[in-house]
Amino acid sequence: MSRPRHPAPALSRLMDLGWHPVDPPRRPALLVNPNSGGGAATRAGVLERARERGIRTVTVNSGDDFGAHALEVVADGADALGVAGGDGSLADVAAVAATHGVPFICIPAGTRNHFALDLGVDRQDVPGALDAFTDGVERLIDMGEVNGRTFLNNVSLGIYGEAVQQAGYRDTKVRTLAETARRVLGPSRRTPALRLVDDSGREHAQLAVLLVSNNPYALNGPGLGTRPTLDSGLLGILVLDTPDEKQHPPGRAWSVPHLDVQAPGTVHAGIDGEAVELVAPLEFATRPAVLRVRISARHPGASPAARLPSLRSRGPAAGPLATTAE
Repeated sequence: MSRPRHPAPALSRLMDLGWHPVDPPRRPALLVNPNSGGGAATRAGVLERARERGIRTVTVNSGDDFGAHALEVVADGADALGVAGGDGSLADVAAVAATHGVPFICIPAGTRNHFALDLGVDRQDVPGALDAFTDGVERLIDMGEVNGRTFLNNVSLGIYGEAVQQAGYRDTKVRTLAETARRVLGPSRRTPALRLVDDSGREHAQLAVLLVSNNPYALNGPGLGTRPTLDSGLLGILVLDTPDEKQHPPGRAWSVPHLDVQAPGTVHAGIDGEAVELVAPLEFATRPAVLRVRISARHPGASPAARLPSLRSRGPAAGPLATTAE
């Protein structure tokens, strides 16, 4: 099979970012959630466009086990796995792809598509993202893990971990977060009893927010809220203490390959935006360079933070926070 052709300037730029050209897979498969993102995959005609490219498609509805479907298609000979759905659907399929060593392709058909943004997929070009199957470039990235469960973006605990459990969270995020913050931080608060020790040796025992991300987020500048890299081999840690902790800066960020969090019993969490319950202790770890990812050779190939040389060379965030992360 001949190697796919890419525009020379675009390929040179992508190779500078760590991507390399690859041959198309012979038996690719795409799992599609037609209801994700308010029907984004349906509006973009993902199923039809994928079939035109000779890609096997499998329709998976919200609430179904994406990982189980991924295992079935790999067992049937699939040599590349794609997902058209929200961030909550991606990690289970990515875990199967990593285990079997097949490329993983993200089609941005969710609501926010945070992973696609940080990977360098053009979120406005859903049909073009399918070119990753036929004219793609590839690189290795990290995955995060908590108590054996994979995540691609982040795990949130504290205020957000409580809020995401509420039935109305997806429809009224701001109001639900505000109500949860009043309950957690108000006079009769029930702060989740989370404890950890940061990189300076200080114990945090009154946490309002704990965010553990698969690679650190940029916490200032134009790339705020995106990740400069997905292959640092580090977790990004962000903590915000309750107002009682006035003797210390209210927040801190640092990077480590693993983190242990203590808590009594079960902890509410949001993993890549999905509500889950985790049993303490919580053991976070990074899995460096474990996932083969592919994108279209015509997409950016980097997050907004990675496109800024000053942020790309700055390294992981550490120390007291100068700004409040969203």
